[in-house]
Amino acid sequence: MGCGLGKSEPLLKTFHKESISVPAISAALLIQRWYRQHVARLEMRRRCTWNIFQSIEYAGEQDQIKLYNYFGFLMDHFTPASSERNLISHIFRKNEICLDTEWERYFCYKSIEVTKSYTGPHLTFPMTFCGVSKLVEAFKHKEQLHARYVLQLLGETWRLLRTFPNISHVIACHPKPITICGDLHGHLEDLLLIFYKNGLPSSDKPYVFNGDFVDRGKNSLEILLTLFGFLLVYPNDVHLNRGNHEDHIVNLRYGFTKEVLGKYRVHGKKILKLLQMIFSWLPLATVIDNKVLIVHGGISDTTDLDKIARVDRQKYASALRPPKMKVHGCMTKMNENREREACGQVEGRRRVCSLTYHSSAPDHRHDLPRRSLNNTPVCSKLDLSVDEKLNSRCRLSGFDQARCELKKSDSYLESKTTETDLDEWKQIVDVLWSDPMPQNGCIPNEVRGGGCYWGPDVTEEVLRRNNLQLLIRSHECKQDGYEFCHNRRVITIFSASNYYEVGSNRGAFIRMGPDLVPHFIQYQASTTCRELTLRQSVGWTERSALQALREQLFVHRSDLISAFQEFDPNNKGMISVTHWASTTERVLNLGLPWRVLRPQLVSSTQHGMMDYQQWIKELSITEPKLEISDNSILDTMYKNHSNLETIFRIIDTDHSGLISFKEFHQTWELLRSHLKTEISAKAIADLAQSIDFNKDGSIDINEFLEAFRLVDISAPN
Repeated sequence: MGCGLGKSEPLLKTFHKESISVPAISAALLIQRWYRQHVARLEMRRRCTWNIFQSIEYAGEQDQIKLYNYFGFLMDHFTPASSERNLISHIFRKNEICLDTEWERYFCYKSIEVTKSYTGPHLTFPMTFCGVSKLVEAFKHKEQLHARYVLQLLGETWRLLRTFPNISHVIACHPKPITICGDLHGHLEDLLLIFYKNGLPSSDKPYVFNGDFVDRGKNSLEILLTLFGFLLVYPNDVHLNRGNHEDHIVNLRYGFTKEVLGKYRVHGKKILKLLQMIFSWLPLATVIDNKVLIVHGGISDTTDLDKIARVDRQKYASALRPPKMKVHGCMTKMNENREREACGQVEGRRRVCSLTYHSSAPDHRHDLPRRSLNNTPVCSKLDLSVDEKLNSRCRLSGFDQARCELKKSDSYLESKTTETDLDEWKQIVDVLWSDPMPQNGCIPNEVRGGGCYWGPDVTEEVLRRNNLQLLIRSHECKQDGYEFCHNRRVITIFSASNYYEVGSNRGAFIRMGPDLVPHFIQYQASTTCRELTLRQSVGWTERSALQALREQLFVHRSDLISAFQEFDPNNKGMISVTHWASTTERVLNLGLPWRVLRPQLVSSTQHGMMDYQQWIKELSITEPKLEISDNSILDTMYKNHSNLETIFRIIDTDHSGLISFKEFHQTWELLRSHLKTEISAKAIADLAQSIDFNKDGSIDINEFLEAFRLVDISAPN
């Protein structure tokens, strides 16, 4: 049966002497071969599943940056009196409260009464180990901390962080090894499990938490309050680095803003404002024994620790906002690139320049471990003047053209940023957003849209220049919770288990003693996934990934059908599987192995051909039935669900969760201008009327988004 017995003759003779039969050995070899093939197939399925989750995640990050770049374009070029500019201007403002001597009165907690009906924990200040331990116990039992204590704790944290340097220096002593944790992303159960396995932070148990405490998970605020509590008690033994999600703009999209406002409806706005200040004061790096560098994202070929140590970090409430510059009456290269991005220089879901990298780089991006965007089409409008671009955008969005005129003198008077500021900003973005790659060099991180990809040569040079021996970073989910790269000089540590789905990945943390040798502790917070076999775990996460992918296919169905029809000139409704795979990738730009995924996505084919119309119907996604004059607005709604939520929450300046019909219309005006598409005013009005469920003339943001949540009817309950 081709089991390769010939090569095993000496082994067989040995076993024959001990009276073990040849058929038994043959059966054992067959079982071994089958098992290896089985494990290999599971591993291939696991990697495909991982690629789906990661591609969709990074596509969302690019959408966020593209939208923010467009808002920056509006801020730079719309007149200050423009109502459209005023809609978004507050997210770009420097935090005036930080400069106001009366900020204590604004954030004052003393007027907030703790009623007798409150059953949660009571805090006393200065914080003690006993107090923060009770806080942890309360969060473990899903109790909520009173708003008075939240504001008081955050205020004390803000005061303390202002005294910290940009780079924290830690000494690893023999009796107390240092524990290093990666991304937690609102997974409180993972933090509690770390404390259970490793012990609570103390003077004998120092910790470094490497950013991305918030977003995606449901308990981001509880994680922050816990970490801040321990920081207040042990300021020399608890170290917090800033991550790319400690950013109020990113929080608008990924859930933290919604979480805070949901838990604290009355005082949520003040809490968010105070957190915005705190995020800007978080240190950017930690160094252990002058040998181990810990940053959230990574480095680049221009990373300079001396510059990072001197940065005025609190200026960058959002690392996404590039500084403006004034250069001899001309717009800087940075602003020109943001204009080109805003005016549609690039198209497609994942085609966007990195925040800090706009110059051309050597084209070896195709060697990256994940798909990069190396086929970016150039817009035919690049030769237009700024004024022509603005006029075109104004006509498209329906804005008053007079309000869109570029006021050069005003714009330049506002521009006070120097080359030093620009360099500082790039240093921060690279530290927060970058990822390693296996190839040498340093190129734009076009998959995420921020920071860079850096190679082993850059790692060696930065470590050599600073007399370091190891770089520890987070920022990327890893299936085992950690990963070595660059000749074991770089470690990625990720502490949020079950990040994409239950069973998708383990979490891990590092324990490091004075020998600076990392020891990894892995875990899985969910008891459910610990009880699953490998096959069950892979199947569980695979179903979830395919469900997310089917949603992506469904919301792009119009674009897919139009693209498929290019290969169906006779309108027979049939195309080849090859054309299906290449066209699907061209429309979605997710960099996935579509031919490998085809059996899970396409139910039937005949002689290498498939019925694409029937395939669209079989995606098994339900949508709400609304009476709207223009169904194209629904397609736009589904494809830009997250962008709409971001704009809604920006326009909802009072954080009430409600927006008026006028604000709803302005939201769609901004979105259609950003997308360069036509949406009729009547379609917008019809949509507003159809979702005003109680007919009070306002729209509940959460109800609106829930009403348009797609449901996979093929998914198990």
